[in-house]
Amino acid sequence: MRSLFWRILASFWLAIALVAGLSILLGHMLNQDAWILSRHPGLNTLAEEWTQRYETQGEEAAQDLLQQRKRQYHIDVQVLNESGEPVVRGTFPRRSAAFEARQNDNNDGHLPWRRLTAEYTSAKTGDTYLLIYRIPHPELDAWHRSSLLWPLSALAIALVVLTLFSLLVTLSITRPLSRLRGAVHDLGQTTYQQNSLARLADRRDEFGVLATDFNRMGARLQSLIGSQRQLLRDVSHELRSPLARLRIALALAERANAEEREKLWPRLTRECDRLEALISEILVLARVDADNASAEDVDLNLLLKTLQKDAQLGAPDQVVHLHADADLHLKGWPTMIERAVDNLLRNAQRFNPPGPAIELQAQRHGERILISVRDHGPGVDAEHLSQLGEPFFRAPGQAAQGHGLGLAIARRAAERHGGSLILANHPDGGFVASIDLPLEPGVVTPA
Repeated sequence: MRSLFWRILASFWLAIALVAGLSILLGHMLNQDAWILSRHPGLNTLAEEWTQRYETQGEEAAQDLLQQRKRQYHIDVQVLNESGEPVVRGTFPRRSAAFEARQNDNNDGHLPWRRLTAEYTSAKTGDTYLLIYRIPHPELDAWHRSSLLWPLSALAIALVVLTLFSLLVTLSITRPLSRLRGAVHDLGQTTYQQNSLARLADRRDEFGVLATDFNRMGARLQSLIGSQRQLLRDVSHELRSPLARLRIALALAERANAEEREKLWPRLTRECDRLEALISEILVLARVDADNASAEDVDLNLLLKTLQKDAQLGAPDQVVHLHADADLHLKGWPTMIERAVDNLLRNAQRFNPPGPAIELQAQRHGERILISVRDHGPGVDAEHLSQLGEPFFRAPGQAAQGHGLGLAIARRAAERHGGSLILANHPDGGFVASIDLPLEPGVVTPA
C-alpha cells in the first residue's frame, strides 16, 4: 500500500508541476514582448495616454508625458507617424547618424537596452503611431524580479494547495484499501469482525459498496465455517454412539462361548447397518453442497408420482395421497429434489399414526412451486420449530428412529435451488413440511 500511496501522490504532484512549468516556459518563449508591454507599469497605458494628450493638448504636452515616464521608469520613447517621421522630439539621446545605423543593425542582446515597438491607432482620428521603447537592461531585470515575485508566490501557494489536495485524494484511496487488506487478513485468520468495516460501508462511493459486499461475504463465510465446524462436532458425537455399542458387543463376543456369540451376531449386524446408514446420510448432506452440475428441466408431476409409489411400497400400511397441479416443470437438480421430498415422506411415515393418509401436495404460485407433506402425528412444540432442519437435531421426546439429517438434507436442497424449507404444525393437527422452489434456480439463501 505504501508503494501505491507514493505512486499516486507522485503522479498528482508531477502532473501539476509539469503543467505549471510548461505554462511559465511557453509564456516566456512565445509572448515575452507582449507580456512586457502589457504588464510594465510604464508601458501598458502609455500609447493610449500619449495619443489622447497629443491630439487634445498638443505636442508639448505629449512631450512632457514622455519626459515624465523617462524620469520615473528610465524609458526612452520615440514616436513615428505612418510616414516614418518623428511626431515629437521624443526622449532618445541625440547620436550621430552612423551610431543610430549601427544600433538598428545590431542585436538587442549586444546593447545596454531592450528595444520594444508597439503600434497604436487613434480611435478619434484614425491615425496610426509607431512607438519605439528603449529600456535599460538593469531596469528591465529589476522590474522582472519584482513583477515575477507575486506570480511565483502565487504559483508556490497553488502548488502547496494542490499538493495537499493530492495528499487528501491519495489518502482517501489508500486508507480504504488498507482497511480492506486488514479485513482480508482477519478473514483468512478466522478472526474477522463484521463491524470492522462498518464505517467504510457507510461511504457513498465504490469503496462503500465494496465494503458492504465484503461484509456480506465475510458473514456468509463465517456462517459456513461455523456450520461446518458444528457439523464436524455433531458427526463426531453421532459416530461415537454406534462405535461404542460395537466395541461393547465385540468385547462381549470375545468373552462369550459359542452359543452366546451366535446371539450377539444380529446385534453387531444392526449396529453396522445403523453406522452405514448414518455415514450414507452424512455423505448425502455433503453432496448437496458440493454438487456443481448444471440445472436441467424437471418434470415434477412424474417425479412426485414415482416418490408416492416408492413410499407406499416401503410402508404398505401408510397411504400417501398425491394432489398436484397439472404440468409442473422447473429448472433444477432432480436428484436433490427427489432426495428432499423422499426425506419429508420418510419423516412423515415415522410419526403418522395408522389410518389417516399422508398428504403430498404440489401447487404453483406465480413463479414459484410449493411442495408440502402433511402427517397426522403429534407435531412439534413451537419452541423447537426454528431448530428443526439443523443437522442432527431431534425434538425432545421423539421415540422414532433417525439421526436428524433428513430435514437438514431437504433444507440444503431447497436452498441450493434458491428456495426454502418451511416447517409448521397444521391447524387441524399434525405436522406440515413444505419446500418452496422458484421456477429458475436463484441465489443460495444462507441459513
